[in-house]
Amino acid sequence: MNGHEPESVEDVIGELDELASKSDEVRIRDALDDFGGRSFGPFILLPALLELTPVGGIPGVPSFLAAVIALVALQMLFGRDHVWLPQFIQNRSVGSKKLHKAVRKLRGLAKWLDGHSRDRFDSLTRGVWIKVAAVAILLLCATVPPLEFVPFASSAPMLAIVAIALALIVRDGLVMIGALVLAVAALGGGTYYYYASDDEGGSGGVAAFTHEASRAQA
Repeated sequence: MNGHEPESVEDVIGELDELASKSDEVRIRDALDDFGGRSFGPFILLPALLELTPVGGIPGVPSFLAAVIALVALQMLFGRDHVWLPQFIQNRSVGSKKLHKAVRKLRGLAKWLDGHSRDRFDSLTRGVWIKVAAVAILLLCATVPPLEFVPFASSAPMLAIVAIALALIVRDGLVMIGALVLAVAALGGGTYYYYASDDEGGSGGVAAFTHEASRAQA
């Protein structure tokens, strides 16, 4: 792509696959250079998709990914014209073989997402709507750390973030409206689920988290 903004999820996935074919590992800096500094969508989409994989079940990972997404969303909110990430994040890398494997698993989902979205009412993905989307993403990210105490609950806000990122990438206003509705549902449902779980077992959320962590270590 060489700095060209991706226009579909398949563009994002395909470019990752191409990057993986060039070296033994791919750094986040490489993706920043290749997608182009103005491509906020992919750097919101990719961490959210990663959280929906088994990696998202590792304690602490959802909160870290939410922090990265929130950093990008803050830059959208304040109108920065390019994505900035701290050096230690830019230097993070993944092995090319693992990335190829992940891409193969995501291609089907990418094709389905692109097939159900198109360039409709793109004005709803620009201007003030960018700021609305950024605020929604920040609120969703804020729910992730407490929801880590409830197994798999953090996937709900991440799914809403995926939908918002999809709308930004394909510039589909109808998808944006649906994504914001999903975000409201995820915020409401996540809040209810967290407090209901806590009420039922006192510190049931913490107990569930501890149990899952001990299972992962076993």
